[in-house]
Amino acid sequence: MRIVRTCLLGLMAAAGFAAGVTATMAQPAAHADCPNRPVTFVIPFPPGGSTTIVVRSISDKLSEVLGQQIVIDNRAGAGGTVGTRALARSEPDGYTIGLGYSGTLAIGPHIYSNVGYDPRKDFAPIGRVGTAPNTLVAHPSFDVKSVKELVAYAKANPGKVNYGSAGVGTVSHVCGEYFGTASDIKLTHIPYKGTGPALADLVGGHIPMAFAPIPATAENSKAGRLRMLGVTSLKRSALMPDVPTIAEQGVTDFEAVLRYGIVAPAGTPPEVVARLNRAFAAALRRPELAKMLAQQGLEMAGGSDPENLRAFMAKEVVRWRDVVNSSGAQLD
Repeated sequence: MRIVRTCLLGLMAAAGFAAGVTATMAQPAAHADCPNRPVTFVIPFPPGGSTTIVVRSISDKLSEVLGQQIVIDNRAGAGGTVGTRALARSEPDGYTIGLGYSGTLAIGPHIYSNVGYDPRKDFAPIGRVGTAPNTLVAHPSFDVKSVKELVAYAKANPGKVNYGSAGVGTVSHVCGEYFGTASDIKLTHIPYKGTGPALADLVGGHIPMAFAPIPATAENSKAGRLRMLGVTSLKRSALMPDVPTIAEQGVTDFEAVLRYGIVAPAGTPPEVVARLNRAFAAALRRPELAKMLAQQGLEMAGGSDPENLRAFMAKEVVRWRDVVNSSGAQLD
């Protein structure tokens, strides 16, 4: 009996070892065809905004390349940090990816005392999408026609010029604080629950000016409902070449652009990240997608490799830390 029992234990141990080896060997194979079911794409903003339009366009082409459905998951709140935190805590299996951009990965961690994620440790970069400037727009009744006139007016009326934003902690909020600091003027921030409500009040004449993305302001400007004062990039936007930059109007070196990328939770297998990067780069090469993104004011980055995006994110974190600290826009 003892011999039989020993043999049985030996066989069981061998079977267990073999199962472990098989599972280990099967792991790369399991990742090889990932994703082989629908992928969730987290957007940390409400539906309907320019960011959602951009991401939906990308996800449609990414879905075609991967041959899998991309499910959009809008998770808004706290300047995009709520959805970004949820993304960081998702299962790192390649089936949850999300938008990573300047506001959530470079500004949020410095705006909020406990944002709940580390942009340099909690995400696996997949690739860069591109960059897009904000615009500084004013209501036609506000008697300024340029950034120089605005700065002169604000200096003569300190604290009496309001500006709207998409909400506390958003890029448009920090952009306004940064502009005030760089111009040595005092502006009063009026936060809204999104770009749409802010621009509705601006078009209605309830606030004199706002910072907002090009897609949200271009048509209103063409229709005469808003006046374009400047763009926040260092060079003029190809979408609106006649609109001068804020920097060329006397606010030296002023730059506050949105930089977009695609990320996954940290710990996502490298081979899965590599496959997603290849699919993402292939999607960006589709002419119809490039045209659509250009219409949204984005300048393409070309689907860079993950390590390129990682290094880029690290630089953005440092850059916006200095901007936020100098603006005094920190929140509890």
